[in-house]
This record gives sequence, C-alpha cells and structure tokens, in this order.
Amino acid sequence: MISQKILKLIIKYLNRQATLLERNELESWLEKDNNYKLFKGYVKINYLIDLNMDMFDTDDSKKELLELINKEKKQFKIRKYTRLMKYAAIAILFLGIGYFYQQGYFTKDSEIIIPKESVTLQLENGNIEVLNEDGSKNIIDNQGNLLGAQNGSLLVYNNSISKEKLVYNTLSVPYGKRFEIKLSDGTNVHLNAGSSLKYPVKFIEGEIREVFSEGQVYFDVAKDEDHPFVVTTDKISVRVLGTQFSVSSYTEDKDVSTVLVEGTVSIYDNNKSYSPETATLLSPGFKADWNKKEGRIKIQVADIEMQTAWIDGKIIFRHVPFENIVKKLERHYNVEIINNNKGFSKDLITASFDVETIEEVFKVISEIHPINYKIESNTVIIN
Repeated sequence: MISQKILKLIIKYLNRQATLLERNELESWLEKDNNYKLFKGYVKINYLIDLNMDMFDTDDSKKELLELINKEKKQFKIRKYTRLMKYAAIAILFLGIGYFYQQGYFTKDSEIIIPKESVTLQLENGNIEVLNEDGSKNIIDNQGNLLGAQNGSLLVYNNSISKEKLVYNTLSVPYGKRFEIKLSDGTNVHLNAGSSLKYPVKFIEGEIREVFSEGQVYFDVAKDEDHPFVVTTDKISVRVLGTQFSVSSYTEDKDVSTVLVEGTVSIYDNNKSYSPETATLLSPGFKADWNKKEGRIKIQVADIEMQTAWIDGKIIFRHVPFENIVKKLERHYNVEIINNNKGFSKDLITASFDVETIEEVFKVISEIHPINYKIESNTVIIN
C-alpha cells in the first residue's frame, strides 16, 4: 500500500513539481522491495492506461526510472528537466503523462487543468479524476479498497466494503452530457447536464441515506424502511423510503422542482428538522415547485413524459415560452444562446428532439416561428 505521503511525492514528480529533497525521498522509496510494482499499478489506475504490464522488464524499467530521477536531481538547480519521452523503457510513465499533455491537462507551469467539458469524480481526499464516457476505471479509496467501477457512462458502487463513518464522493456532469450512478444500496441515479451529486460511498447502518444534489437528478430509490432516503438541495430536502422521482435545483432557476413518478415523497425546508406534520406530501403524477425567494410550494399535475425525457437523451416541449427553454437547450447541447429578438421570447414552442443537432433544432423552430439566427462555434445568435 502506498502511503499518502508517497502518493503526494509521485503526483508532484509526475507534474514536475517535486523539489530536490522530494526526489531524493521518492528514489529511496522506489529502491525498496515491491515499491516499483506499486508505482506502476498506481500510474496504470490513475492515469487511464490499460496495458499488458508483463511486456515491460521490471528490473530494467526500475533502473531507467531511478536513473531518470537521479539525472533530474542533478539538473534541478538549473531548472532543466529531462523530457520523459526519451525513456522508452518506462513506457507506462511516458504514456500516462503524454496522454494528459495531449489532452491539455497541464499548463506551461505544470498545473493540472481539467477541461470544463469533462465528467469528474472528486474522491474523499479531494483528488479529482476525469471519467471518459467511453472508458472504464476502478474507484479505489486511500486504503486501496475497491469502492466501485466505471463502465462507460455508468458508475457502480460496491456494497461489500466496510465503512464505520460516512465517506463521500462527488460526481459532476458538465453541459452536453449525462451520467448514471448505482449507489451502494442499489439506488439508481441519473444526472442531467450541468448537475452534480455528493453521496456516501457506503451508507451507514442505523442512519438515514442522505445525498446532496444540484441540477437535475432522477432517483430510483432502493426500498429500505429502516433507512429513509433523503435528497438535500440548497433549499429543500425530499424524504422517501423507496420510489422514483426527479429533483431539479439548478442555481439559476427560481424554483426547486420535484416530480414524482411513483411512490410517495415528503418535501420540507432543509433549514428545519423533518416532521411528517409540517412536510408536504406529494402524490404520483404531481410536481411540486418550491419558490426559492418566497419559500412557498405550489403543487400541480405533472407532464411526466416531458419532465423525465432527458433520462433517455430527449427533450420535449409542449406550449412552453421560448424564454423558458433557453437554459434547457444550453445545458443539453452545451451552447450559449443570445436572443436579441425580444418578441420571440414569448412565443410558445411545441417540439420533441432526440438525436438532432443544435443546427437541426433551430432549423425546425425557424420553420414554425420565422426568425433570423446564425450559429457560430458554440453560440446561437437570434436577431
């Protein structure tokens, strides 16, 4: 097992930020039994490299790496780092760093930059990992325990691990993307574009199952009468035992909206303790809008298909003013929409989109609502 201290040394070395003393310490650690194998395993898991490790000769690779560190130590005083590409014998290191340089993850000062279009997972120690929707990855904690695994756009957590205290991960999904999580209790969660979810890697026996959401998130909660499931947003909490519902709490929206598909949920102000007497009970097929400014709740019949179509990558509008769908389009397609035609803002839009591009969306809209528009890069300008 690699200690936290050594992990920091490895990360700083890979980012070319290690001092001379830190390089000395890393070299001493690598020379000890089995540590080079641990080093290779760490790079393989955390730098998205999946190679046949047997193709590299361990002794030769270790020797080359130690020589590289030693050479860089000698050059450190004049700030000239040897390029890692020259050392083919440590190809795992070369490919790991090469991948991140190619993706633009490093600045000239060797600071890690995470592209804003990336799906990210923040671990318990604050480290952030990028999840490629076409890739696979094991999720491992500080002690080397396997918490779960990613397969494409699905992240599944392991229920067999033992945790005595709550340890959280946070998944963040950017505009233009969606992601799904299966929590350790079996609850399935779908995150829409521009959303995030903070959740325990393992729920604790005897305590409520609480998660924290921002944006639009759909929950299919595993039933457990002894452990109520609570979704907490910036304004309200939604408490359930086992049901299917959606919570939308985007920062820029005036309401926090809860749509119940099946089961029963209770909605209450998260600044107050839960009480069945004061909480608002929502029935299937209804939507509750909690006004952030006034703290009032309004319940109405919900169009379930329109409210949940995003789970399957669709967007449906039925007689919705254009000004009310701008943010939905921006999130779904990861674009910016500038509407200079104020009269068009109130026009009612009825349409359904699935695999269409943003160009095709506006072509359809313009056929029904004559408007002048142009699309430049990721910006739609309406005149």
